Amino acid sequence: MPESSTPPRHPRAPIALMTCESGRPFAEGVANTLGVPLVPSKEIWFACGEGKLEIEANVRGHDLYVFQTMVSGQDQRTVYDRFIMLLHAVEAAALADAQYITAVTPYYPGARQDKRKGRTREGISASLFARMLQSAGADRVVTVEIHNDAIAGMFNPSQAHLENIFLTRQFVPWLKNQGLDVNVVVSPDVGYLENARLYAEELSADLAALSKERDYSQPNTVFRSTLIGDVAGKNVLLVDDIIDTAGSVVAAVESLKEQAAKNITVACVHPVFSDPAWSRLEALYERSVREGWQFQVIGTSSITHQQTPTWYAEFRIERLVAAVLEKINSRGSVTGVQNHQG
Repeated sequence: MPESSTPPRHPRAPIALMTCESGRPFAEGVANTLGVPLVPSKEIWFACGEGKLEIEANVRGHDLYVFQTMVSGQDQRTVYDRFIMLLHAVEAAALADAQYITAVTPYYPGARQDKRKGRTREGISASLFARMLQSAGADRVVTVEIHNDAIAGMFNPSQAHLENIFLTRQFVPWLKNQGLDVNVVVSPDVGYLENARLYAEELSADLAALSKERDYSQPNTVFRSTLIGDVAGKNVLLVDDIIDTAGSVVAAVESLKEQAAKNITVACVHPVFSDPAWSRLEALYERSVREGWQFQVIGTSSITHQQTPTWYAEFRIERLVAAVLEKINSRGSVTGVQNHQG
């Protein structure tokens, strides 16, 4: 039966939104879209480095969504600080007798640590974080374009599960509206090729890929990229899920320019931009100005940066996340929201 003809569904419980401090800007955007005020809460950090979160209103029996941003430039907290504060918030909600508890973290921590990568004496952080969220009391975790879909299998379905929001159907129309002229979409590695194929189909563009060789003895190190496909004289959209230090981007752009690519746009879901990402990307922009080609970078608001340069643009995803949360609360179709081109 088409979704438009299905009878209205009753909310599973009254909806409520709450946030940790690092997640407040994103949470406020979602709350404004839904017309639901944030539940007042107070994040406390002690001198020794310990923290806690106090909920300052009644959430008993509510369908509660707890927001946290794992990467932020607004304070000196680490990813681990922010994750632990999210655990405090989830546990506080459980002890306050919220009926359902959903952790909303657009950038899932440890998503790139989803396997051992040929070494046996190391943990699998993505799985560890999943177990910790379950143990704290989360029934569901909502994230955006997670690095590996298999992470969903790291949650015990009898306790919690992962809701992974896909952006392509929303992101591509926005890119078109920005006047993006693309002839070929390039994946930075063969692992992201299927995602890049979706962008290429939506943009009616050709598809190419880079075979990326990493040195796993050193973090964030790419020592060679080999192009599979033709980019000569073409405008390129290089798509990836995460940009961290931008080392992969630099290697990719160099490979594309060696193969006579024309203008290059880099688009990512999660602009982590750890140091020295900004300086590396600025150097690419300066090179493009000297050589007479266009370079720009586009990220989403899963991670927001302040005072960005002119070559950086941001696609805001709060409206999409709000629509997903509304569907979860009303027992509707999340897939329908993601597939709607907006």
